Amino acid sequence: MSESDRIVPLAATHLQDSEGFHTSSARVYTSYDPANPPSHPGANWTRFVCISDTHSRTFSVPSGDVLLHSGDLSRLGREDEIRVTIEWLHSLNHGVKIIIAGNHDLPLHEEWYEDSYYGFHDKKESPTTIRSLVDSDANRDRGLIYLQDERYTFSTKEGGREWSVYGSPWQPYFGGWAFNYLPEEASGTVLSSTSPFKGTHSEQDRVSGIPEVDILLTHGPPHNVLDKTFTNINAGCPALLAHLSKMQAPPLLHVFGHIHEARGAMRYPWLQVEGDQDSSNAECTPPLGMKETIMVNAANQPLGRQAIKPGPSGQRIPCGGPGFQPIIVDLLDSAMQPEM
Repeated sequence: MSESDRIVPLAATHLQDSEGFHTSSARVYTSYDPANPPSHPGANWTRFVCISDTHSRTFSVPSGDVLLHSGDLSRLGREDEIRVTIEWLHSLNHGVKIIIAGNHDLPLHEEWYEDSYYGFHDKKESPTTIRSLVDSDANRDRGLIYLQDERYTFSTKEGGREWSVYGSPWQPYFGGWAFNYLPEEASGTVLSSTSPFKGTHSEQDRVSGIPEVDILLTHGPPHNVLDKTFTNINAGCPALLAHLSKMQAPPLLHVFGHIHEARGAMRYPWLQVEGDQDSSNAECTPPLGMKETIMVNAANQPLGRQAIKPGPSGQRIPCGGPGFQPIIVDLLDSAMQPEM
């Protein structure tokens, strides 16, 4: 699927300056006027505002029912950096805010941090303190939910739909950072305690343990889905793509980040095939009734050629600025994957 196929102008009945796409049960906005974002579609819809890779930067975020943050809350996971992000998240007016960690949120991967902190920090941070900043009863009472290999359910209005979400901070091995896994760990193989990669895994499967949910948050993308780096490498996880393709009900919405320069959104259809073949096909437009997932790379920190404003000034685009805005996804409350 070409870039022009992924993001197309919306119909004239919507904001003229918006870009994105519509399906029968979803409205996706990747670009819009921050001073006049698209209006909420109504009581039968839930608005999800998607962000990721904010790295302790703060910026304007559109209102919505649910805020989803797919990790890299901080630059290097220091206490002062995490505090900035959590205070900012508390200041936003979304009733539900669901967050996960990413590879930069170092102390939140406690086992790995104990052995590896000295490569990033002169002074060791307290993982317990950092964890208490992101995951506490006080945060949950205020609607801020931290997930680390966890499932959670919520509703945004009385008598409204109960949405299910799962959050996972992991990604394929990436430069010695936190929350890495090796290919064999994605399928549940556990390394011995003498492995040089001790701390990059746990006893659980990193990918095949992900359950069927309405909304999936991972830090890293699936393979070949909004995952191309500026060095032209598809850095996403093949095991994650394969696992999702085998689900009877793949997520309606999958939000990730990590590969900043691939930020965007697309419809991803799941084809029904025999045996263990990959049942995904990003190159086709979904026929009516086919299962599909709205895929969102929500990275906000500019990277690559898109990080520089066009023109002679060569100014850098700020975090959350043009081309890296929060992505808005409106889902119809009755949205379901079709039965095949």
